Amino acid sequence: MKIGYACKTVGVPNTEMKSCILKNVSDSKLMDLITHNLDSLNNIIDYNISQGIPLFRISSDLIPFASHPVNSLPWHEIFAQPLADLGKKILASRMRVSMHPGQYTVLNSPDNEVTSRAIKDLHYHCQVLDALGVGPEHKVILHIGGIYQNKRLSAERFLCNFKHLDKRVRSRLVVENDDKAYNIEEVLDIGVKLGVPVVFDSLHHEINPSPAPRSQADWITVCQKTWQKEDGIPKIHYSQQDPAKKPGSHSRSIGIGQFIQFYQSIPKENIDIMLEVKDKNLSAVKIINCLCGDRDIKTLEAEWSRYKYTILECSPQAYKELRQLLCDKSQYPAMEFYTLLENALNSPREAGNCINAAQHVWGYFKNRATTAEREKFMALLQAYKLSRGTLAAVKGYLRKLTVEYRQSYLFDSYYFEL
Repeated sequence: MKIGYACKTVGVPNTEMKSCILKNVSDSKLMDLITHNLDSLNNIIDYNISQGIPLFRISSDLIPFASHPVNSLPWHEIFAQPLADLGKKILASRMRVSMHPGQYTVLNSPDNEVTSRAIKDLHYHCQVLDALGVGPEHKVILHIGGIYQNKRLSAERFLCNFKHLDKRVRSRLVVENDDKAYNIEEVLDIGVKLGVPVVFDSLHHEINPSPAPRSQADWITVCQKTWQKEDGIPKIHYSQQDPAKKPGSHSRSIGIGQFIQFYQSIPKENIDIMLEVKDKNLSAVKIINCLCGDRDIKTLEAEWSRYKYTILECSPQAYKELRQLLCDKSQYPAMEFYTLLENALNSPREAGNCINAAQHVWGYFKNRATTAEREKFMALLQAYKLSRGTLAAVKGYLRKLTVEYRQSYLFDSYYFEL
């Protein structure tokens, strides 16, 4: 079983994807952006390898405007070598990658222009994976699309338009249930007719269930049967509802207790799980650390070094409890560790605790900072204390000092991210 996350990282330097607005596009601008994005992807792959994350969804933004007429660069030729090198690294690490076009890539639209753009976009996503040199088990995920006042006819359009896709695109494509239109039973019907694999999305199923009385585990088992040997291990998508937002909104983090309940209820053989969650890699690392029994206390100590100042900001009591939990070096209390972390991160942040954490972080600079830097920090902190300034301003200045004084320990911290 592989556990992974989608597209972006949290707290990992030099991994952001860049683009530009349409009116600023030029060949030279695109060359710079693609070079930057490939470097970022390389850094993400390196991070995933270092953390033991074997499943990753590559951002569709890798090649800006790739399926738009404004981008006429033969990017797959110009960047053939760096793409091939990335692919070799992915394959050597046994990582599995995928891509997922956005909501505007609609293959069953009654508008021929929309469908034409969708076909071009699917070709682009396939072209990226081809350029990496990865096999057909590295997939492109697609929703069926809209209903357009007639679900039956719209599904038939999808079936018809799918057959017009290039053979290489068809070999990579998998279809997924969504939270509004096509439930898992309807997507399975389409997938079986086309002979393409089906991805089960847990949150989408909760919001838009099939009327058939099956459990999630049963649906996953049915979906597994649509995957052939050449398609690789069957995949599912797992996410949790953000309770403060509209149905279908992904949670900030994956609650470990809820995930473990799900994990224990499903078939664990022959399945990969893609997490869809706001904190991306942080949840992936959390779950991998809880599922892997061959890790030791050093793994949790490394995690603690990244979270500690954020936890101090959230809950000094949890800070003490977590430090105490890690005292016994013979144990590996991963579930307890992450449960305490989650409870702390979900606590309301009080100004006094935030000031205390900021002062601890300031300790890295107080003996090196100039008088002017010390005065500015104290002024920002006092303004926040008196409700005349913001915590963001305080932390922004501490981040600036972290860069200026090259504090690697703080670079690796999540204090500036969470």
